[in-house]
Amino acid sequence: MKFTVVKPVILASASPRRKEILSLLGFPFAVVPSNVPEDLALGNNDFESYARQLAAMKTQAVANEEQGSIVIGADTIVVHNGKIYSKPESKEQARTFLKELSGESHTVITGVGLYMGDEICTFSVQTKVTFRELDDMLINAYVESGDPMDKAGGYGIQTAGALLVEKIEGDYYNVMGLPIAMLTEYMRKLSLMELKGGVSFIDN
Repeated sequence: MKFTVVKPVILASASPRRKEILSLLGFPFAVVPSNVPEDLALGNNDFESYARQLAAMKTQAVANEEQGSIVIGADTIVVHNGKIYSKPESKEQARTFLKELSGESHTVITGVGLYMGDEICTFSVQTKVTFRELDDMLINAYVESGDPMDKAGGYGIQTAGALLVEKIEGDYYNVMGLPIAMLTEYMRKLSLMELKGGVSFIDN
């Protein structure tokens, strides 16, 4: 199953995981990292709004230079007990994150921004992830592998971090960093892409 798009598409992210997921749709796209700092102030503990705002900022930063394209930006956060778990800044912080998430459920939220000519629309998707009880040996081995260091919450569900997970409730690709099913729905409803062969989207 492949899609065609009405304009060139740019992914405003350097994430290899988002690139891999977007490739599932079968159309060519360019990658232009936004380089927007992920230090937006959180207001009123509205984590979904926070993720959407960051996604919009990343999208806008690239759209400013690529106004003839469809630009897709995204930001993924991990939330547990009212706290955002960002990408760990050290191995020790990664260990702390994993110990705090051990045996607990947390929420992964991805905000997505979609630029389409003169405006940016945003949406967000939540997935609940429950970790197994993790022993120190497993945590240390995973941290020493280096895998946690570029991932929100200090783990990647698509890599060895899958061994930490007991179950998920919701979109797996959202945990990876891009909720591709919802993105596809938005792009089809906005007439930004269609299935090859001219099959249009029918909104029931």
